[in-house]
Amino acid sequence: MNPSTISRVVVTGATGNVGTSLVRALAGEPGVGSVLGLARRRPDLDIPGVEWAEVDLSREGDEPRLARYVADADAVVHLAWRFGPTHDPVETWRTNVLGSVRVFDAVAAARVPALVYASSVGAYSPGPPSGAPVSEAWPTHGWPGAAYTREKAYLERVLDTFERDHPLTRVVRMRPAFLFKEESASEQRRIFAGRFFPGQLMRPELLPLLPEFEGLRFQILHTEDAADAYRRALLRDVRGAFNLAAEPVIDGTTLGGMLHARPVRVPAGAVRGALSAAWHLRLVPASPGLFDAMRHMPVLATERARQELEWTPSRSSQEALEAFLRGVRGGAGDETRPLAGRRVG
Repeated sequence: MNPSTISRVVVTGATGNVGTSLVRALAGEPGVGSVLGLARRRPDLDIPGVEWAEVDLSREGDEPRLARYVADADAVVHLAWRFGPTHDPVETWRTNVLGSVRVFDAVAAARVPALVYASSVGAYSPGPPSGAPVSEAWPTHGWPGAAYTREKAYLERVLDTFERDHPLTRVVRMRPAFLFKEESASEQRRIFAGRFFPGQLMRPELLPLLPEFEGLRFQILHTEDAADAYRRALLRDVRGAFNLAAEPVIDGTTLGGMLHARPVRVPAGAVRGALSAAWHLRLVPASPGLFDAMRHMPVLATERARQELEWTPSRSSQEALEAFLRGVRGGAGDETRPLAGRRVG
């Protein structure tokens, strides 16, 4: 198969944040013949050139159906992921780890020529003390205190074995920073702040002060730019990992300027303690372990993606974050169950 032309692409998790952007990008790509989007629930989303099918990767017994869907694929993009319930890591393990293994097994059995997997900055070990950006060669042992980072790191090891045992399948691992777009804002508000968090609280005039703590430093990428990188990886004869992020790095000063708020230095332990209490009371879904992981994530160097994929983000990290905040305030969403819009407050 010539990577510049692909007859059929199968995308798991096609109704989520990245999935909806990717299937739209692939539907308009002349080098792609057809796209099959897989999800637990069929969406009310009509995109010319995109078919839909239902499969539950967490459920034993759906393997024959999954095998049937990938049997004639030229490439499989595995995006499906659950962030919660954070109080039940066994449940997320069933979907994220065991479900991913089922996808990899189906790809191997069908001898699919290409597998593109959505890894994450969360797969990386803590960055160097200097704060210097890390390349794709940085260790991927994750952060042990959060289910999300443990699962992402574990699947990196699973793919190491997959690549060894199936060298004829071209494996690409995308490791993006935090991905935001306006249409994903309602889903991400539910995932991190809770179903009933009022989006109107994210207005600058209501946030005169911004808590700033050690480790408040992270990267962002607009989801549409991530989808473009996935599209390029599918159509090029590339393998291995690619870091994806936009500039600039977001820190307390940058965030304060965007929100017109004055950063106020507070101990990280105090922020973690408040989050831990809220999480144990089930007031917020984001766990204190995820807060710890965020504080230790490295800054990503993106030279490889820029050179080998000829990829450059079309939006800055600030523009991506502004799109997210706009979506939170307005209750933005899309025509899928995961991205259903809802305005609170």
